[in-house]
Amino acid sequence: MSASATDRKKPATYADLEAVPEHLVAEIIDGVLRTHPRPSRRHVAAASSLGDELVGPFQKGRGGPGGWLILDEPEIHLRDDVVVPDLAGWRRDRLVDHPETNFFTVAPDWICEVLSGSTERRDRTVKRKIYARHGVSFLWLVDPRQQMLEAFALVDGAWVLRGTWNSDDEVRAPPFDAIAFSLADLWPFDPPLGMNEDPTPYYAGDR
Repeated sequence: MSASATDRKKPATYADLEAVPEHLVAEIIDGVLRTHPRPSRRHVAAASSLGDELVGPFQKGRGGPGGWLILDEPEIHLRDDVVVPDLAGWRRDRLVDHPETNFFTVAPDWICEVLSGSTERRDRTVKRKIYARHGVSFLWLVDPRQQMLEAFALVDGAWVLRGTWNSDDEVRAPPFDAIAFSLADLWPFDPPLGMNEDPTPYYAGDR
């Protein structure tokens, strides 16, 4: 006999998310509460270094066009989904209201996820679908283990790869292609990754 509707597991609520211990990152994805440990130092370094490259020219207008708000790990409510990307950016003209909440309900224009062993599958599948569903225009995936960046643009509701860069490259990727920066600067804890070098030893225990 199949389970009745009342027997089925109820979708996670915001109260469930708030009850998660502070040492975990919590999200609600497709009605399921999902958690993972706080990021490793290499993960944090990559996200922080990327934010440093972008905030000056695009948020503060120093050497770039300005007009953006770029934040680390914002909590974003997209209808029933609650996500915490590593970085997110909004064009300022879309943030006309500033409610006193600890989360955003306006979908970002750009999101960056820094990949790790425990989150890569989720970032590449269910979260990427959520971002497309809510009209996020640009998605970057940064992989510190492979020292790579993939940049996608949303075209007719589907993600289209706009470019891939490694540590030998200067990055100029939409929507931030008004500047260029060295991808190698995102990995301060690691030596440059050679063509035949296995990155695994540097990431033992990475989340």
